[in-house]
Amino acid sequence: MIKNSITGFARIGKQRELKFALEAFWSGKIGADELQNKAKELRLKNLEYQKSAGIDLVSVNDFSLYDGVLDTIVLLGAVPPRFADIDDKTKLYFAMARGDEKRVAMEMTKWFNTNYHYIVPELSKSTTFSLNAEKIIKEFKEAKEFGINPKINLIGPLTFLFLSKSTDGSDVYGHFDAVLKIYEQLLNKIASLGEKIFVQFDEPSIVTDLSSEQKEYLFRAYDRLSLVSPKLNLIVASYFDYVDKDTLTALSNTKIWAIALDFVHGRENLDNIKSIKDKQLIAGVVDGRNIWKSDINATVKLLDKIALNMPKERLIVSTSCSLLHVPYSLDSEDKLDGEVKNWLSFALEKLEEVSLISKIFHGDVLFEKDTAALNANIKANESRKNSSKIHNNELQKSLKSFSNTSREAPFEERIKVQKEVLNYPVLATTTIGSFPQTDELRALRSSFKKAKISHEEYETGIKKYIEECIKTQEETGLDILVHGEPERNDMVEYFGEQLNGYAFTKEGWVQSYGSRCVKPPLLFGDITRIKPMSVKWITYAQSLTQKVVKGMLTGPVTILNWSFVRDDLPKSDVAKQLALALNHEIEDLQNAGIKIIQVDEAAFKEGYPLRKSKKEAYEKWALESFKLAVSSAKANTQIHTHMCYSNFNDIIKTIEAMDADVISIETARAGNKILKIFKEVGYKQEIGPGIYDIHSPRIPSVDEMTAQIKALLEIFPKEKLWINPDCGLKTRKWEEVKPALKNLVKAVKIVRGN
Repeated sequence: MIKNSITGFARIGKQRELKFALEAFWSGKIGADELQNKAKELRLKNLEYQKSAGIDLVSVNDFSLYDGVLDTIVLLGAVPPRFADIDDKTKLYFAMARGDEKRVAMEMTKWFNTNYHYIVPELSKSTTFSLNAEKIIKEFKEAKEFGINPKINLIGPLTFLFLSKSTDGSDVYGHFDAVLKIYEQLLNKIASLGEKIFVQFDEPSIVTDLSSEQKEYLFRAYDRLSLVSPKLNLIVASYFDYVDKDTLTALSNTKIWAIALDFVHGRENLDNIKSIKDKQLIAGVVDGRNIWKSDINATVKLLDKIALNMPKERLIVSTSCSLLHVPYSLDSEDKLDGEVKNWLSFALEKLEEVSLISKIFHGDVLFEKDTAALNANIKANESRKNSSKIHNNELQKSLKSFSNTSREAPFEERIKVQKEVLNYPVLATTTIGSFPQTDELRALRSSFKKAKISHEEYETGIKKYIEECIKTQEETGLDILVHGEPERNDMVEYFGEQLNGYAFTKEGWVQSYGSRCVKPPLLFGDITRIKPMSVKWITYAQSLTQKVVKGMLTGPVTILNWSFVRDDLPKSDVAKQLALALNHEIEDLQNAGIKIIQVDEAAFKEGYPLRKSKKEAYEKWALESFKLAVSSAKANTQIHTHMCYSNFNDIIKTIEAMDADVISIETARAGNKILKIFKEVGYKQEIGPGIYDIHSPRIPSVDEMTAQIKALLEIFPKEKLWINPDCGLKTRKWEEVKPALKNLVKAVKIVRGN
């Protein structure tokens, strides 16, 4: 009897081993064979972790060298034509992900409402498909040799098409039958590998508001796939929200073995599970997206409630989603406050939680270690509820005093004053904020944190880097400068370190894309600002130049969405606390003479709920939080904001209502189509669409950038247009950044005619 499972596991490694292997491979320090050996070593460790914890359904093919959707593109043979002449499989794979000297990388965007990024499939009328199952078969056999009968994880056909983009205006669902045929071929190959093989199809698209046509495609897909072979037990896995009754009914009418539902982020699933008939239910009750310990007793009660609608033997305990979204292990966290650490559970600890909850719910014998673990869990949850570290009564009083969050003048009046004060040209050039985080810079910060160097030595090093950044920008000819952010390890963690209510991990890394990892801080209590957070370094940079230097802040919604956030308080209340802290910071910056302040809301869109019925509430508090943060800015202080990877059609009115003076957005990989909505609605504020992709090491030519600027001028008047890279430059190298920015400035001069 299968009693528990996990949706998927993390893959970057306990010590980010995959990250370092990838970067060594890309720099030529190791070859493809060594990279694959390191990948296999990590996969086997993941299998061992799951097996040792007592997980019944252990996942394979959830591991990827870069991205699971990219792996699916390769699986289906859906390689875009511009990469078709690359014979080497490894070069082809990474060229699609990162681009090369000849080819632009495939678009990358956020995986539903998470901070993970996936490679967007490109389809056209001429796209053909062919099966390439080598990776799946290899990893399945690898697990079998390891003594495990694994569950094979796949991106489902509906979600693959749902996430795809058309490059010629054709309907991506026109490929449904061709794609399904490849999946049928794949299942036949898998069926030839043995008996009773579990195959999980990840279909997170079904927690969105699907059309009736999309639901019909879903039903047709699993009606056919579930009949391929009696040797296969097919699972359709959803997560991040609830699945509606119609969809559950349709899936129940197929021959699939199980349906996986998220009961953490989709509590509505409780009302809908009566639609599931004669299927196993994989109940996602352990939070795969946050780092707090499960309340085991409460979770068992939830399972008992679910079991009112079906026999216990049909219930399988699981995580709400893949553990890709949380750090690996608490093992290395020896510097965390002991009380806070006791409230946490990372990927390895969540395996143990799933196993223990499963034992308790299914009435298995509990051994002494199980009873001890349960008692420890009860004490930890009680400690968190009652801790004095969490609540600040003075903060609540301060928040009540902020009722008006509007700027002191409308945009049309503000922009006139700002143009007089700032005197910037048409097609003003700038960057998004950060400059390369060099090995020397990281070593400097690390040495200071470990007390290997003095405070004076640290500050001298930071000032030197700022001086180099200002000098480089002046030599390049940029109009509006930045200080480069050398003091910041991360755009969220840096501010969290200066706020009460945050804690920080040593090795709490989570994959964002490819080798890029982030270390989200832990927001556990009420937020208050201790002292000014950025004024010192911004004003130092401004003292070095006659040009305007932007102040750089991370917005309240992004800080929230890129943190692991307390779950004992509504997110709207937490965001308001963050906004108040930033409100005071903006006031201090402008009082110190800073004339432009950028409040990055890179994650504003990614926090949107996946269901339309929930979006209005999110928009209301997210908008109010941003406006509260910037409401201290005077009319002559120009407020910029930056957003990443967004389709703005459905939120354009909210963006307008944010009332920032300038918005910069990440569009280089997506093309200019997503910008046309700004023209259609008559967007009145100024805008800086990114004209080159900073996630790729390639350096766009002057001609390429000139053409991009001219294309933008077909959408926006030159008086409203700013020219900048797509995003911050911290992940790039100076030898890539300097020529790229020089080409950007040259391109602007050509278009200006000077």
